[in-house]
Amino acid sequence: MTIELWWPQLPPGTREWLMANNGDAVPATLLAEIEAAGGPAASDPWWSEQEGSTGRCMPDDAIDWIEEAANAEGTAGPGTGAQPGSPA
Repeated sequence: MTIELWWPQLPPGTREWLMANNGDAVPATLLAEIEAAGGPAASDPWWSEQEGSTGRCMPDDAIDWIEEAANAEGTAGPGTGAQPGSPA
């Protein structure tokens, strides 16, 4: 399942953390929430190991997607469910 499909299934606090900490290692508790929402399992090769990182990180394309989502939510207002590429 692609990020576009599982992102809306995440709890708002998880989405907020991922936007605020975009590119950082994702804590194990959030990895579990992502998996429960239909995202990749923590053991999935989708996740990357960044040099100097202490955990699993999202790939560059997901980091870019989240940045777009954060910008869309900032434009459309919190809780609107705006998706990157969609009109705000």
